[in-house]
Amino acid sequence: MADEPKLANPAVLGLTCFGLTTTLLNLHNVGIFKMDATILAMGLFLGGGVQIIAGIMEYKKANTFGTTAFCAYGAFWLTLVFYIWSKPLLLDRLGLEASNKGLAWYLALWGLFTLLMFFGTLKVNRALQIVFSTLVVLFGLLAIGFGWGSSGVIKAAGVVGIFTGLSAVYLAMAELLNEMYGRVVLPIGPVMKDYKNPEDL
Repeated sequence: MADEPKLANPAVLGLTCFGLTTTLLNLHNVGIFKMDATILAMGLFLGGGVQIIAGIMEYKKANTFGTTAFCAYGAFWLTLVFYIWSKPLLLDRLGLEASNKGLAWYLALWGLFTLLMFFGTLKVNRALQIVFSTLVVLFGLLAIGFGWGSSGVIKAAGVVGIFTGLSAVYLAMAELLNEMYGRVVLPIGPVMKDYKNPEDL
């Protein structure tokens, strides 16, 4: 039987989409610019749509962790964009208000999911552990910030979120360049002796 053709590494695409979208939103959270269409567009198409495509590609490579992570966080971005859009498009017309308490619980549940996913990264590499551990902190701070209406906590979350997003972009570029050059160009700290790429696990 002939060897199956080598498939591309979808993690590069998924991490790039997640990282860029996360960084942009948290530049808003720290107060650099107001919420605008760029965030919604990236959340809908890059963080949402393309990241889910990356998750489906991970399914093809039999990577359960990658499939779960990219599809789930892609859905997170789609639901977040819907939440932001629902106020002018739906809630105002029905005479309803968006609940900060509901948003806080939404973020807290995503933080719990991320914490559980973090334990899966312990078998992969240090760079991915940094992405997920800081993402847990980010969701926790955002849940507290929106739940208690604290702009200071939200700004602190923004700083963490920028670091999380850029960490994801770093990991994406590390996996890309390391594969292209056939050597370690950007270190990611693998924790398994026979580790190559997450989709090989």
